[in-house]
Amino acid sequence: MKNNWMRRQQRLGYIFIGPSMLGVLLFFLIPAAYSLGLVFTDYKFMNPKVDFVGFDNIKRMLHDELFYLSLKNTVLFLLSVPVSIALGFLVAVILNQRIHLKKLLRALYFMPYITSGVAVAFVWMLLFQPTQGPINGFLRAIGIDHPPGWLSTTTSSMFAIDIIWIWFLMGYNMIIYLAALQEVSSELLEAAKIDGARPGQLLRKIIWPLVSPTSFLLLVTGMIMTIKTFGIIQATTQGGPGNSTTILSLYVYQNAFRYYDMGYASTISWALFIIILIITAIQWIGQKRWVHY
Repeated sequence: MKNNWMRRQQRLGYIFIGPSMLGVLLFFLIPAAYSLGLVFTDYKFMNPKVDFVGFDNIKRMLHDELFYLSLKNTVLFLLSVPVSIALGFLVAVILNQRIHLKKLLRALYFMPYITSGVAVAFVWMLLFQPTQGPINGFLRAIGIDHPPGWLSTTTSSMFAIDIIWIWFLMGYNMIIYLAALQEVSSELLEAAKIDGARPGQLLRKIIWPLVSPTSFLLLVTGMIMTIKTFGIIQATTQGGPGNSTTILSLYVYQNAFRYYDMGYASTISWALFIIILIITAIQWIGQKRWVHY
């Protein structure tokens, strides 16, 4: 009787997860296997002739200067993740206190994350406008005669993209940290205050270690999300000027849908997958040193 009940429960479980697993199979596993096959071909979109080229696409990638430039830009883009996590944590700590308009401020900080990426890009393009934008207008007003060109120059464009991405991610990180801070024992904090702990010590020695699992989660998911994203860059600079903001995900998109070189685009996308896998593995190993469960 018990075995029959367990089998019915298992069948019911398979029925519930069936639609999701079908979606994973149709939209993830099969396309991934197909793209792996394209790595070894010269497949061009709308071209019926497909030849097997072996490892030519991999050799091409390893000698492609733009691939290495995109890899460098991707690393610079990833630097925005820990900055957004740190700022999100500090804002969460402040908004976790008894302050006026706390709920409104939480909503305002989170709003960029749920705003359309195209709208975000358009607003920041206006803010970063080098001659008439409000940011450079403010910098000139405080005495900076030659403010940065932001999105319009090769030296500052990636830095400007990082600022946009930090602003975009910070609200999400703040909300997750606020949830984690609710689990920090108020009795523990009060005991530390009675023992003479200063606010900075509370933050470094008690609060930060207790929310370190949340920090690890945000670091892993933030890195993966940042590596895969390209919408904001495509909307603001389209990889320019001079490929200074072309990251690997955007380079995949350009090869696939601008040049229709599906074989080479698949090669770069699999290289991107390997990079994500390595970064995640390093984080998973390194978290043993600083994450406290």
